[in-house]
Amino acid sequence: MNWRMKGAIQKVLGLVPAGDELHYQLQRRFGGLRDLSHELEAKVEDWRLMAGHLADAGIPIQGTRFVEMGTGWYPTFPFSLYLGGAARVDTIDLNRYLRPDLTRDMVRFLGGKLDTIAELSKRPIADVRAAHDALSSALAGGASPEDATGGVVRYRAPGDAAATGLPDASVDVVFSNSVLEHVPGDVIAKCFAEAKRILRPGGVVFHSVNCGDHYAYVDKRINQLNYLRYSDDEWARWNNRFLYQNRLRAIDFVDLARDAGYAIELDTSRPHPTRLAQLAEIRVHPRFARYSEAQLAITSIDFIGRRP
Repeated sequence: MNWRMKGAIQKVLGLVPAGDELHYQLQRRFGGLRDLSHELEAKVEDWRLMAGHLADAGIPIQGTRFVEMGTGWYPTFPFSLYLGGAARVDTIDLNRYLRPDLTRDMVRFLGGKLDTIAELSKRPIADVRAAHDALSSALAGGASPEDATGGVVRYRAPGDAAATGLPDASVDVVFSNSVLEHVPGDVIAKCFAEAKRILRPGGVVFHSVNCGDHYAYVDKRINQLNYLRYSDDEWARWNNRFLYQNRLRAIDFVDLARDAGYAIELDTSRPHPTRLAQLAEIRVHPRFARYSEAQLAITSIDFIGRRP
């Protein structure tokens, strides 16, 4: 599909009363939700990477209190953490997108990943299997995520990650996966400030950011640097509430975290030779003149910031 057409369709859907449901149905038939197993495989791999990075930072899964920014259609990360023995997972979303049918499908998929969850969480596989069996049964009976997990996973939507209402120093980890690229920079700053308030001293934020042009996933004629061609006014023609992209570069997210007072302990951002070659073939808009070529070419980053 032509990326401009997708942007225009989503922009219209964002303005009509039944737009959310229509957008979901289009995603199920033609978009990212069409091949759910592929999407879930990628999500579980992202969770595996997060668990590894947290372990390197001295943060276990078992007994840890998490807050997730951006739940999405199904709570892969919260339920994986629950199965791994997390003490609590508050998952907060601006809109109530979570779908019970997709959630049940996701839990069935996790049934094939229990060995991985047990290994990364250092929880006995028998305990993980028992938790998964109970979770599957409860969801099949219509239980909410909170009821199905005995109060461990709490879905809060509509919710505001910049004003969680949680007590000071009551959380160990605040995290997101492929979310921050869809949030305005000034709102990210507020979310980082709120995370610092609710994190215990020594707690961490972990964010995995896909900061490339997401339209490249549907239009193979463009690459993930395509959106660097446009001014803010031009880009606004295709930006929309279903696929809002802030076009921030990896360094911006790290700088926002540093400005909020976090000590950066992990930064995986590196320019890939393919992206550098692609950058050389496009005319970057002067709006991005303050960035180096390497900074412009980076389209993904995982980073950890620790609260002093």
